[in-house]
Amino acid sequence: MKRLVIAIALAATLPLAASAADGISYNSVKGGYVATNTDGGNADGWGLGGSVAVHPNFHLFADYANQKIDHTSVDFDQWRVGAGYNRGISQRTDFVGTLAYEKLDAGAGINAEGYSVEAGLRSALTPNIEGYAMVGYQDGNDFAGDAYGRLGTNVKFNQNWGINADVRLVKGGDTQWFVGPRFTW
Repeated sequence: MKRLVIAIALAATLPLAASAADGISYNSVKGGYVATNTDGGNADGWGLGGSVAVHPNFHLFADYANQKIDHTSVDFDQWRVGAGYNRGISQRTDFVGTLAYEKLDAGAGINAEGYSVEAGLRSALTPNIEGYAMVGYQDGNDFAGDAYGRLGTNVKFNQNWGINADVRLVKGGDTQWFVGPRFTW
């Protein structure tokens, strides 16, 4: 009877015990060039981001970007802070879901805040190349509800260093880009 109780308890914890797929880490920091292209104008600047695993299946993340609108003296800050869930669905692929608070501040009382949710796949395509594809939705009191897709890759030079590239394609044609070095541990 005792063995049966132990076996049932272990079986019940298996769904919670899954960890990231082989070759994928949720502990990283990155920085680099960001750009936004819209029908109303374009902007570019720099950004920082990071993620830390707090459990084999959960991570926290934050992103910051500062961009200047082309041919103006106007710049704006974007913040994104959230939590994510990851679950291995194969040896090299994770399902990933995130929930984030987002804020845009252009100064002079011009700001917006809301939330975003994303779901998708992240996979170690080769030992040195990781890719991800996400679908998301952003909304809130100050944001119009917009669906988007996000594609990205991490090309690893070694165990810790690589280059991250990411593009977010928003419904209606707006795009947001990021490219820069990434340190993973």
